[in-house]
Parts: sequence; C-alpha cells; structure tokens
Amino acid sequence: MKEKYYLVREDILPEAVLKTLQVKQLLASGVVKTVHEAVAQVGMSRSAFYKYKDGIHLLNQIERESIVTISFDLEHRSGVLSKVMGLIAGSGGNVLTINQSIPLQGIANVVISVETSRLTEDLDEMLDLIQKVPGVRKAQIVGQG
Repeated sequence: MKEKYYLVREDILPEAVLKTLQVKQLLASGVVKTVHEAVAQVGMSRSAFYKYKDGIHLLNQIERESIVTISFDLEHRSGVLSKVMGLIAGSGGNVLTINQSIPLQGIANVVISVETSRLTEDLDEMLDLIQKVPGVRKAQIVGQG
C-alpha cells in the first residue's frame, strides 16, 4: 500500500498528534532521556505516543532527512580523504558508504553516501569547505534522496 501525505494546518490537528510531536522534540533535543519522561511532561499516554510517532514529522525535518551521494576526485596524497571525512563529520554528516577507485595518474575517485538529516550547515556550504581542502580536485553531488 502506497502511503499518502497531506499538508495540514497545525490548529486543526488533534491534541494527541500535537503532543506526539512535542514528545519527539523533547527526546531529540535531549531535554528528557526516555519516552516515559517525555510523555509525562506533555501529559499523554505512551500508547498514544507509539500510535502516532511514525506518522507525524515537522515539514522541515522531512525535507532534511535524506541521503546524498557525493563524488570526489582526490589527489593520491596521504590525509586528503581523512580531511574530507573530518569535514563531513564536523558538519554533522554521517558517512554511510565509501567506494574508492585505485588512483590513476595520481587521482582517485571516491564516492561517499552521507546521511544529511543532522547537518549543522547547508549542504552547499559543506561542499564549498571540502572544495577548499588541498588535494580535492572536484566534489559534486551525484544523487540525492
């Protein structure tokens, strides 16, 4: 069964749905450590939270929850890939896969899949920083979803 999504104004949502979102935000921010604490704080049952938790998301969260595939041409020098990985991690990206070719004529192609849901900066800003790393010849997004 294919899921359908609707854009709904907040003031017409049922209270349990809105409280579910509050619980998710409390957990994500680290204000509380457990679901039990969070539901107690917002005044809802755990069963109601579990009923709605996978069905309600902030719109900007859905837009950001994605995986990006980036292709790099890197000079075959020690530490270049390590610096790229450090910048990705420092920007909040989570590296999922790394595929690297054997360097030919001093250049290796590296394709990295990155989870971007927790980026602390814009993806384009992160790519600009990576482009400035000595030894990075090219960095471009080749897939997103």
